[in-house]
Amino acid sequence: MNKFTFNISLSVLNHLGRNLYRSFITVLGEAISNSWDAEADNVWIYLNRDENFLVIKDDGNGMNEDDFQSKFLKIGYSKRKDGENKTPNKNRPYIGRKGIGKLALLSCAERISIISKTASTEFVGGIIDNGGLDQAIEDDKIPEEYPLETVDLSIFNKYSTNLNKGTILYFDQIQDGIKNNEEYLKKVIALYFRFSLLDENFNIFFNDEPITIDNLDSLADSTQFLWKINHSKDPFVLTKLLQNQHLKSSKTIDSVLIKSGFIGSVVKPRNLKILTTEEKVGIDLFVNGRLREKDLLKHIPSARIAESYLYGQIHCNFLDDEIDRFTSSREGIVSDDDLFQKILTELKNIIAIIIDDWDKLRIDLRQDGDSENPRISKKERKSRELYNTIADDFVPSKDSENYDKVEDWIKKLANDAQFNFSSYGECFISENLIRSYIEDQKITISEEAQKEIEKWKRVENDSKNKGNISIAIRKNLNDLSFLSMNDLSYLVDMKDKGNPTKSANLSRDADEYKPIRDALAHTALLTDLAKLRLTSTYENIKARIKKLLG
Repeated sequence: MNKFTFNISLSVLNHLGRNLYRSFITVLGEAISNSWDAEADNVWIYLNRDENFLVIKDDGNGMNEDDFQSKFLKIGYSKRKDGENKTPNKNRPYIGRKGIGKLALLSCAERISIISKTASTEFVGGIIDNGGLDQAIEDDKIPEEYPLETVDLSIFNKYSTNLNKGTILYFDQIQDGIKNNEEYLKKVIALYFRFSLLDENFNIFFNDEPITIDNLDSLADSTQFLWKINHSKDPFVLTKLLQNQHLKSSKTIDSVLIKSGFIGSVVKPRNLKILTTEEKVGIDLFVNGRLREKDLLKHIPSARIAESYLYGQIHCNFLDDEIDRFTSSREGIVSDDDLFQKILTELKNIIAIIIDDWDKLRIDLRQDGDSENPRISKKERKSRELYNTIADDFVPSKDSENYDKVEDWIKKLANDAQFNFSSYGECFISENLIRSYIEDQKITISEEAQKEIEKWKRVENDSKNKGNISIAIRKNLNDLSFLSMNDLSYLVDMKDKGNPTKSANLSRDADEYKPIRDALAHTALLTDLAKLRLTSTYENIKARIKKLLG
């Protein structure tokens, strides 16, 4: 083989950023993108954690000697500079733009061996030794003084057999070792490299196993709600999410700017963690099948609870135009780009719709929703959450023949429980505050009140005898604990006879309150009119109590 050299100053090569790409996934992304641009049908990734090496092979167009020297080793070479935006045979949109993506391939291993061939040539290539390259840069050598080492084709025998054309990269001694396990990498590749959306014939294999949307089954199984943006044709949406028995709701949201995509919500935020890592699946932006910006919500945070449950993908291929909108590291989009900002504004509007939907859907499933959504008061929301927690004790197992029936009964009680639970809480607090007020003011118990106390003492004693109960039931054994709201209010009004505006006739409101309150205390379901009357009357009582308490 001929000796090959970099077609750029070694010092410039270093300043461009050989260590610009720090993510192992980014390195895989650049290699896979190169294979896509080379019109490959297949990309094979072989990873050996024990021996710490990585091989990436494709069956693309390959390179001859001239291509390898004048294109691959020319940092900054891009087909787009020749006015080409799509590949000549398969009409694929080029992923590469600046021609510096190959820097990612130079940064992740001690030695990188490269061989490539076209259908009509033999293998050509060389070895980049990062240790030697560092020394050559330190010695200020010119490119001609640092030729690539001659590659030993024998190390490729296992991978080059029957390869008519294509390229093979061999990364030996990955820097910092290969920290990611195989299952993690397969899931990430399936999640972040969606080139097959543009060309269904494009395949990626990991240790000879095909990477498919089946690698995302765990994510699909934990998806509870789905919002499609326009009419998504994504196979993950159509065959995994929409066909999944765990999906509870699906809705389509129209968007003029964002042409396609989806946003899903999982049952629990931990379902978004990628296996055992701290990395989470987010709402990501793709351009021509390649991940271009992770976690878009970090640009438009609203700090709403629902956001921690959401993930998705939006596809904006129109971002790949004559303007280069991507950062130098190719790991994101320039944040102040005007078109990107318009996408974020559109997404923000979509997320607002989703968050409101999410709250309604979660509550319908008897699960906690968005506590900051004002459509339900904080009191009502907490009341419903308490009801759901208690009701869970009564739901039979899902394999029970009565599960659906009981679950339906519990759902039908939910709205009444939301009202009754909070109303009981209001009764409990207001009546006990009045008792404390009477004690504090040393209000004398009237003869009528004393008769009521004796009556309820007899009732309780008879009930205890009937139930064979000898323990004390009431925490406070004082007489006031046997009086209800209207009896207590009479005592307050009697005390304030000389100043009727002070309590503003609390007993009148209590009399109106009593029959509905008694029905409530006996767990009856109230009519809508009764609920309205109880609420309005209690507002009067609450105002009067607050005035009494100063």
